Amino acid sequence: MDIRRRVSFSRNVDQAEVQRRTTEDTSEPVPWHALEVETVLSRVDVTETGLDSDEVAHRLAEYGPNELVEDDTVSPLNLFVSQFTGPLVLLLFAAAGLSLAIGLLPGREPGYTDAALIFLIVFGNGIFGFVQNYRAEKALDALRQMAMPDATVRRDGTVSRIPTDQVVPGDVIIVEAGDAIPADARVLHAADCRADESTLSGESVPVGKGAAPVDSDAPLADRRSILHAGTTVVRGRAEAVVVATAMDTELGTIADQLEQARERETPFEREIERLGRRIGIGIVGLILVIAAVQLFFTATDPVVVLLVAATLAVAAVPEGLPAVVTLTLALGSRRLLERNALVRNLAVVESLGAVDVIVTDKTGTLTENRMTVTRGWLPRGRIVDLDANADTNAGIEIDADANTHELDPQLSALLTCGAVCNDAGELDDGTHRGDPTEVALVTVANSAGIERPDERLYEVPFTSERKLMTVVVESFDAPGTGPFALVKGAPEVVVERCDGILVDGVVEEMTDDHRRDVEAATSEFAADALRVLGFAYAPDANLSADDDALESELVFLGLQGMTDPARDGVTEAVADCLAAGIQVTMATGDTPLTARAIAEEVGIDTESVVTGAEIAEMSDERLHRIVTETHVFARVAPEHKVRILRALQDLGYTVAMTGDGVNDAPALGNADVGIAMGERGTQVAQGASDMVLRDDNFVTIRDAIEAGRGIFDNIRTFVNYLLSANTGEVFVVFLGTLLGAIFFPEVFSSETALVITPVALLWLNLVTDGFPALALGVDPTADDVMRRPPRLHEEGVLDRRTVASIVGIGVALTGAGLGVFFYALAESADLVVAQTVLFTFLVTAELVRTQSVRLRYRLSVFSNPWLLAAVGLSLTLHLLLLYTPLSALFGVVPLGLREWGWVAGAFVPFLLANLVLVWVNDRVFGH
Repeated sequence: MDIRRRVSFSRNVDQAEVQRRTTEDTSEPVPWHALEVETVLSRVDVTETGLDSDEVAHRLAEYGPNELVEDDTVSPLNLFVSQFTGPLVLLLFAAAGLSLAIGLLPGREPGYTDAALIFLIVFGNGIFGFVQNYRAEKALDALRQMAMPDATVRRDGTVSRIPTDQVVPGDVIIVEAGDAIPADARVLHAADCRADESTLSGESVPVGKGAAPVDSDAPLADRRSILHAGTTVVRGRAEAVVVATAMDTELGTIADQLEQARERETPFEREIERLGRRIGIGIVGLILVIAAVQLFFTATDPVVVLLVAATLAVAAVPEGLPAVVTLTLALGSRRLLERNALVRNLAVVESLGAVDVIVTDKTGTLTENRMTVTRGWLPRGRIVDLDANADTNAGIEIDADANTHELDPQLSALLTCGAVCNDAGELDDGTHRGDPTEVALVTVANSAGIERPDERLYEVPFTSERKLMTVVVESFDAPGTGPFALVKGAPEVVVERCDGILVDGVVEEMTDDHRRDVEAATSEFAADALRVLGFAYAPDANLSADDDALESELVFLGLQGMTDPARDGVTEAVADCLAAGIQVTMATGDTPLTARAIAEEVGIDTESVVTGAEIAEMSDERLHRIVTETHVFARVAPEHKVRILRALQDLGYTVAMTGDGVNDAPALGNADVGIAMGERGTQVAQGASDMVLRDDNFVTIRDAIEAGRGIFDNIRTFVNYLLSANTGEVFVVFLGTLLGAIFFPEVFSSETALVITPVALLWLNLVTDGFPALALGVDPTADDVMRRPPRLHEEGVLDRRTVASIVGIGVALTGAGLGVFFYALAESADLVVAQTVLFTFLVTAELVRTQSVRLRYRLSVFSNPWLLAAVGLSLTLHLLLLYTPLSALFGVVPLGLREWGWVAGAFVPFLLANLVLVWVNDRVFGH
């Protein structure tokens, strides 16, 4: 896309002229990359000395700050309101409304207590969910607000540093190696300037920049006269004039296009929404059936029908479910944050557990994103293994004299040449910045104790056409006299310019045999996916000679091979994922050779490697076959990643995809779990993702999936626990009302005649079930969680085993509960005593149920101390309810030993039913 300017930069025009130019510039974007420098300066109304302060203030007011607009920011009010819009919450509101609506009937009192408790519970759950989601949003904001680098600009004729958000169109910026580009800018002057544009174009090799215009229809990656916002200078320096800021940059254009990509629900969110709708539809249908039976077959008072309707609504809704789900996901996200994974959407914590394919970058995720010299070659075939992980002070003693520990002179000359013929800069903390290749050369030399001279006598910059770089220094520890020209570059180019070779400290003639040796060593290094550079020198350098003469009649020193090594722990993490049935696929912009080498090192299948060019030629049908057979994709562009993602999703896979660049945002936004990099990821990529890796490490993805699987197990456990209890309660109210009207018509003709009151059900659902359910949400992860295959794509929380357990326990709870209720009613002839006995049985039965639901994952009774404490707390609160004045509020009475005996008698068959159900489920559905 062409860079756009929406209005004129000049202040010396009236508003009509501004409006005219606005229309013209919007309809026909300005091809800044194709214009001459003088034309660009004229169009932006500035000179090379920069803007003055008054003009800066005017343009800042006109264009606004140089920052991306976050249109998808969630307001606290919207976040709070969203907590009260689910179908389960609306059903509770309806129940509260029925309790109050009774008061509209003549001679009836509204159910203020029931309604107040329902509203209190709903509001409490809403506050809880709001707090957890708001914390997640604030965590993301903190990530976005990480300090941005300053920009160097020329204003009022002087150079100064300003915050990047203060850069305006027309500013003249000065950049050098290591600087981030603050805005889209047209190059005015450049000295060996190269920019890393991989975050924008996907091109992994730094791009040379210059002032010469390029074709107006040149693609983004070929606009060498433009510095793009969001990219980084890795070499040289340049001056440029800003032509677009904020959302008008290429970076902003992509961010603007991304707005619609993130508006999607996770599978878990859809399932919870679907569950709520099913519960709502089911309970409405059940209420209508019971109302018809009561009105037409038992002549029940209409008020009783309304009370039963409200009671059924309360019984059917698992009031604790929203709070438990939110807390479990929030605690899960906190657990992930401790493992360096920041979750942007709580529901994604659960989605991680369903991932069965990971499509990952190579650089920085599988590897260290740090070029490291790992091997050297010296004449006569001497291969030196260099320590890839040596720190600056470790020193290299390979090939050193065993007695003096001095570095081998030949190796010293090779490493010194690489460090001196080098533009990497040193920071105050001793680290280096610049082109990754040059940083690697300086680092390995420093590890050997080699220091670079401060001054150069002359230099010939590297260009992609020459494939050489040369510097001239006064002294160099090699045969000959100074000054010395030190050269590095592509091995074949360097060897072509050599007529000598340094062998064991003696300069020999460069023979054909020597050339073949160098060529063979270069091929061997390249076959191991090493980037290879050749090094040479020339004594008695003539500073008055032209560059071609300066770089001729050289003496060859040797080769250095470097790579971006795999991160520690990645190989084990990949093996864990494969053991868990998760396919690991690499999609990288690197060459097939490099991609294959790293994939083999970390354990990814390399039977076939497919390139982006091949993907572009494939039909969708063929790509569907390829993505299941191929796990290494090389030279891929962002559009290739999107096709790989869609092909996998079409086949039913749940895909986690990593990315760091602006161009990765569409794939991240449409993946089932989009994972952005926190250290090297762009703001746009992070905004499009579901999760941000703070350490950019593949090991963190493995840890996140393991945690996600454990969290999903916990969600399934407490959903089983809560819904089985609610199913039993619904059956108890439904069948109890019908059976009571048939067998005890004199008792159930009263408007207060219910097997259990709505308030008691609220206590059961929130207090008795709520605390244990919260504790189930922090159950430890099962030992076999990463030895199981991923669950099927269409398999939700409510799988067949869970549904069977919910129904089975609901039936057992109903049978035992109604049995003890009608027995107590017959024995005591007191409805309140029978209600209290049933209430107490449901409490104790559901507390014991906390252990039976955990047997699926073979968790011991004592593995979760929080659960033991929650069960103890719920039981204690129930006893306080029975034997304190609170009993009057809930319409229950204290129980004596006789009544407790009835409860115990009903409890035995219920416990046996639990054990039988677990045994049957193990054999029918498996573990």
